[in-house]
Amino acid sequence: MGNKNKLGQYEEYRTFEHAHEKDCTLKGRWQKDHFKNNNPIVLELACGKGDYAIGLANLYPNKNFIGVDIKGNRMWRGAKTVSENKMENVAFLRAHIDHITDYFENDEVDEIWITFPDPQPKKENKRLTSKRFLDRYKEILKPEGTINLKCDSQLMYDFTLEMIEEYNLSLLTNQSNVYSGDSVSEEMDIKTYYERKWLNQGRMIKYVKFRL
Repeated sequence: MGNKNKLGQYEEYRTFEHAHEKDCTLKGRWQKDHFKNNNPIVLELACGKGDYAIGLANLYPNKNFIGVDIKGNRMWRGAKTVSENKMENVAFLRAHIDHITDYFENDEVDEIWITFPDPQPKKENKRLTSKRFLDRYKEILKPEGTINLKCDSQLMYDFTLEMIEEYNLSLLTNQSNVYSGDSVSEEMDIKTYYERKWLNQGRMIKYVKFRL
């Protein structure tokens, strides 16, 4: 896709009421000022097209979902879907995840989903489950808040389990092959653009749920 198309998509993304651009004014006020309810807040980090945020929002209408990514042209697809379907429990935030504490207050978030992130083979501290990111999540998550990682990368999966063990975190679920059993939960059955791609290549999908 050419740069002109990407720019056009990004410009349209900015026109959607539910699509925010590095907006620090909503910190601590997402429920009151954006969603206008007191429902739990769930983040999808590195959300890409927002497939998981939208899928979960359909499953859980009484929760608020926010997709966070820095690529506005990717998020355009999800934001457009939300607009076309008039979904009121999904928002998007274009921002660097490194600065996530600039956009969410302490204990404002109930749950985090990290779906098919870049495993960063050569840059451990850039992995979204490295200690520097976990420290940021701990600030914005409620004490009983959970983190979900769904990925195809053995490196990312093993690294996350090592982090959980090293820092004595609470491992709640560990699946090395999500689709190996007879039944798959509705949450696990949501498939992102990248997941479909990896499944077509025969890769195993892994899932870890833990609490800080």
